[in-house]
Amino acid sequence: MDATARLLHLRRGGTSLVLRLDDDVLPAVLHWGPDLGEGDVTGMLTALAVPVGDSVATAAPVVSVLPQQSSGWLGRPGLLGSRAGQAWSVAFDHVEHELDEAGTAAWPDGASGAVRLRSVGTDGPDALTVTTELELHPSGLVRLRAAVRNDGADGYEVRALEPALPVPAEAGELLDLTGRYSHERSPQRRPFDQGTWVRESWGGRPGHDSATVLCAGRPSFGFRAGRVWGVHLAWSGNGAVAAEQLPSGWRLLRGGELLLPGEVRLASGEQYTSPWLVGSWGEGLDALAARIHRTWRARPTHPRTPRPVLLNTWEAVYFDHDLPHLLDLADKAAALGVERFVLDDGWFRGRRHDRAGLGDWEVDPDVWPQGLAPLADRVHALGMQFGLWFEPEMVNLDSDVARAHPDWVLGTSHGPGLPSRQQHVLDLGHPDAYAHVRDRMVAVIAGTGVDYLKWDHNRPLLDAGHGPDRTPGVHAQTLAAYRLMDELKGRFPGLEIESCAAGGARVDLGVMDRCDRVWVSDCIDAHERQRLQRWTSLLLPPEMLGTHIGADKDHSTGRVLDLTYRAGTALWGHLGIEWDLSATSAEQLAALAGWVRLHKELRPLLHSGDVVHADPTNPALWLEGVVAPDRSEAVYRLAAVEHTLTWPPGRVTLPGLDPDRRYEVQVLPPAVPVGQVLPGWVRDGVELPGRVLGTVGLAAPLLDPDMLVLLRVRAVEG
Repeated sequence: MDATARLLHLRRGGTSLVLRLDDDVLPAVLHWGPDLGEGDVTGMLTALAVPVGDSVATAAPVVSVLPQQSSGWLGRPGLLGSRAGQAWSVAFDHVEHELDEAGTAAWPDGASGAVRLRSVGTDGPDALTVTTELELHPSGLVRLRAAVRNDGADGYEVRALEPALPVPAEAGELLDLTGRYSHERSPQRRPFDQGTWVRESWGGRPGHDSATVLCAGRPSFGFRAGRVWGVHLAWSGNGAVAAEQLPSGWRLLRGGELLLPGEVRLASGEQYTSPWLVGSWGEGLDALAARIHRTWRARPTHPRTPRPVLLNTWEAVYFDHDLPHLLDLADKAAALGVERFVLDDGWFRGRRHDRAGLGDWEVDPDVWPQGLAPLADRVHALGMQFGLWFEPEMVNLDSDVARAHPDWVLGTSHGPGLPSRQQHVLDLGHPDAYAHVRDRMVAVIAGTGVDYLKWDHNRPLLDAGHGPDRTPGVHAQTLAAYRLMDELKGRFPGLEIESCAAGGARVDLGVMDRCDRVWVSDCIDAHERQRLQRWTSLLLPPEMLGTHIGADKDHSTGRVLDLTYRAGTALWGHLGIEWDLSATSAEQLAALAGWVRLHKELRPLLHSGDVVHADPTNPALWLEGVVAPDRSEAVYRLAAVEHTLTWPPGRVTLPGLDPDRRYEVQVLPPAVPVGQVLPGWVRDGVELPGRVLGTVGLAAPLLDPDMLVLLRVRAVEG
């Protein structure tokens, strides 16, 4: 063992992070997981010293958070780069470690309570400085990133910078998510075998098939049981997460930006910093997700006001913008208790279809001869906020801006590339193109009193070449999109932004550090939404998930579902409505108003509590809930997602309650199944200890597919 090595034990939120610190190696994680207590653990340096046989390289006794070949790592290097073919293998003359325990470093605009270790390694012969920053938050969540600075006179090109967190050998199974348009967030599992399992995104956004969170845990881990670790890359451009196991036994979860050739060339003194790699663990996926949710809610920029119930006009009117119709929609929405009215695509010049107008961002005088003011003013007079759809990063070739400035369209020497959804990408890395979009958006926002932006991103970044030389521009485009969001929020205090990317193709903590809501998917079919919302909540808390009640017949799938199932599913997030209320019966409007009232009643709990799921013994029944932080109350949704093989379907347990408190369980109207055979507790309620409800459970009601019940649980005091 190196005599200079020392141990650092960090503890927060039930998590211990034990680090080996050397004078010539970046930090190595010896333990990341359950709290090891206050005792002296320095003996771990001796206890965990790896025996070395004939080769240090095959033993890999020390693997840092940025693994390098110079220290014996035979896997993918954490830093790949060169200075014209030189300086491609970094090794450090000296590494300095600085610990910040003040808790002020993590969020730029306020204290987070996190502890941060900053380690700086200098490589004199190759004229490089490499820095890693490792944070442990009060929730027990870990964040890790790295930076490389060019100290030489000649340029240095970065090809990859991928920090990594190790997991123990018990993590023998992997889980991540995949999908496609309108069918995002589908889980998939595989063994954590030797080799590398890589999930890459090359479309300038995480994509509909995004891994979202790459998890490794004990085989068959579930929501409530089985220790599990996971990482997420907080980045909205090209990126990758990977699980890597070498014959030496090391298992790493890692991630970083995927850089196209020449995207990051550092001149002397310049630095490149990787995106944050967010790491969480737990006894089951619920505990892993809770650490992410709690950290995200602790940000100074997290929404603090009640999330407004909104109406979005897309599936109500599409491109048919008729003022009397829209005014009627606004009146009916306000009568239901809607608090935000969002005018979707179709308001700007030339936009009677999806083939023209993107990039011009001027109100269409033919459709809106008085501008948007008549609608916005009515919306505000009714006490609602006014929201507007934009797609700032995109352009139609049939637009004034594309005709006047073809050099502002990302492309290659072969041209602007394939159209996707009839559109291309505007080069926000071009200062003039950026200023054009920003100034047009500012004019519309200020002139109309826009409170909220639905920010869409419908086209992947294919052949995204920038400037006259058409050099790769995805990295610059991603940073420019961030900068534009930041600038608009700075100019318009209180402005909120929803991240949409053809539905759920940009769900990541990079964009969500700037946005207040994410559009989970373009599919609002409640049958699909059970899965979509369930797995998106692995990353984001309910108040950030856009969940809409649609029409009887779904726009995406054609499936017909009753209002109880549609509304009871949409209740579980940031509630919205997306159907033509002008063509809706008075009876349905009255029922819908009841669901809006119920959501507002439950909203303080739904948007602050811990998300929990029962690991089903009957796979046809999904139960999830939100439990108050003090465990004084909870609300659960039990849904039949398919036909059950057993009839009656058995029992369901209610997770997350205080085992030593008694609770009253009642079914919430209006989600009482009609015409079904119900257990007595559904009609009359029941009172039991939390330990019984969480261990033994309740007899499940007989539910046909696409039916649900909502349960309200309150602690009985005294």
